Amino acid sequence: MYQSPRRLCSALLQRDAPGLRRLPAPGLRRQSPPQVAASRPASPRLLEAAWAVSGAARSSSRAGFLGPKVGELQQPSACSMGNGTSRLYSALAKTLNSSTASQHPEYLVSPDPEHLEPIDPKELLEECRAVLHTRPPRFQRDFVGLRTDCPSSHPPIRVMQWNILAQALGEGKDNFVQCPVEALKWEERKCLILEEILAYQPDILCLEEVDHYFDTFQPLLSRLGYQGTFFPKPWSPCLDVEHNNGPDGCALFFLQNRFKLVNSANIRLTAMTLKTNQVAIAQTLECKESGRQFCIAVTHLKARTGWEQFRSAQGCDLLQNLQSITHEAKIPLIVCGDFNAEPTEEVYKLFASSSLNLNSAYKLLSADGQSEPPYTTWKIRISGECRHTLDYIWYSKHALSVRSALDLLTEEQIGPNRLPSFHYPSDHLSLVCDFSFNEESDELL
Repeated sequence: MYQSPRRLCSALLQRDAPGLRRLPAPGLRRQSPPQVAASRPASPRLLEAAWAVSGAARSSSRAGFLGPKVGELQQPSACSMGNGTSRLYSALAKTLNSSTASQHPEYLVSPDPEHLEPIDPKELLEECRAVLHTRPPRFQRDFVGLRTDCPSSHPPIRVMQWNILAQALGEGKDNFVQCPVEALKWEERKCLILEEILAYQPDILCLEEVDHYFDTFQPLLSRLGYQGTFFPKPWSPCLDVEHNNGPDGCALFFLQNRFKLVNSANIRLTAMTLKTNQVAIAQTLECKESGRQFCIAVTHLKARTGWEQFRSAQGCDLLQNLQSITHEAKIPLIVCGDFNAEPTEEVYKLFASSSLNLNSAYKLLSADGQSEPPYTTWKIRISGECRHTLDYIWYSKHALSVRSALDLLTEEQIGPNRLPSFHYPSDHLSLVCDFSFNEESDELL
């Protein structure tokens, strides 16, 4: 077996592609428009590396989210959605044939292997760029400094919030009429997602619409030093798409060398006492450098116009859960998510006026510090063009300060066909903030 971290990394990235693409010569930029590469057979080395990592991965079927059945292997087959899902890898990985996630909560928290081989982030980035060499280069986004008057003896905590767009929804349900089908192919789009994550190197990563957790994000990010947790939606719309990769849900990752997990809660949100299809993850972490504790949460509320009161009820339920977890705000809190709500909605006002004393980090980019960005998602569907502010990073303003925030893509960068595109893998922009603890907040905790 080929057990080197580089080969493990290569296997995970390239298992969806017909063959390994090599990096262009030094100095060359990605070319546009992209061309579809000719199919080439996967090398025996790639096959062996894929087999080496297969035991750590999981797959799923249209019947729902599946857990492992020991001792069974999947027969080799081509199981794809378009050209997007794990043809090579699915033929080699162990079949996971058990009942749903709600009956097996142990599968919602990733295992922590004793002998986990690390991957060099630079090597993973190189692998991504090898796959993406025919695509346009990433757009430059800059961090905006927001607080220089609050010195800290510890490095800031970088938090990344991102709805990455579920693969099944992007290819099968969302109808991005101006986005070429080729731009949505998973074998390349996943590398754009990973490239974005690697570019900003977050300490904590909060993701929504994750439907490739066990076969892509958990295996790769765990080898970068992250510990991850995944909580799928009970009735994910991804399961309505033929040849889906299982349900989508929220995922939360944190760097194990910086934080220790104190406790973790998977929350199925309720509305008017009824359990809903939306979920959240809330974890209390302890900083290894400072010993300070804080709570990080990720959620994805109900979408669509007409569901405003429903979202408000979900937000109220989430706040009640977070009040309990943080012991009535004694533990500092960061809440990330796609709230599917503009700042004018009731659920936004609930968070802004909560007894948890929260502020929205991206308001600080505005001239007056009181206005949200003009958009965090921008797409064109059959129904027309949609430009909305739906994504937020909330934080305890009495205990935390935002040191800097990543600026958004401009309209010119996004382009007339909007998102997603060959340039950018999701219809939502990533939000990234650097936080530090307020020294004076010690007495509040």
